[in-house]
Amino acid sequence: MPQPDWLREAWSEFAVREVPGSTDNLRILNLFSDAGFAKVTDDETAWCAAFVGACLKRSGIAPSRSLMARSYSAWGARRDDPEIGAIAVFSRTSDRALGHVGFVVGFTRDTLYILGGNQGDAVSVAAFPRKRLVALRWPT
Repeated sequence: MPQPDWLREAWSEFAVREVPGSTDNLRILNLFSDAGFAKVTDDETAWCAAFVGACLKRSGIAPSRSLMARSYSAWGARRDDPEIGAIAVFSRTSDRALGHVGFVVGFTRDTLYILGGNQGDAVSVAAFPRKRLVALRWPT
């Protein structure tokens, strides 16, 4: 099945993981840099939006230019239904400023499967309940 360029970029980072302690993973720091945040110098800073931004930018698409996951809620074009490669934004707590963002790689009626950064301190696929979904977006 053909995949959008940004999703191929995302898969190329699969299993990249934070380094415990004072050492930092250079690949995660490169995600920050490629997303436009070269001043971030540690892999402990929340990096789900940097992951999405880097994958988009590497594919020639301007990202949201923010490290806030919810910045993707108003970015690109709205999608009513999930599709492979769509950007999904989720709530994290009742705080409307906090969230999580990643790429849809599968879905069921109640669950979205997301390829994302900073999921268990790594680039991984994780299941998220649709009830936490804030927005589905597609590059324009």
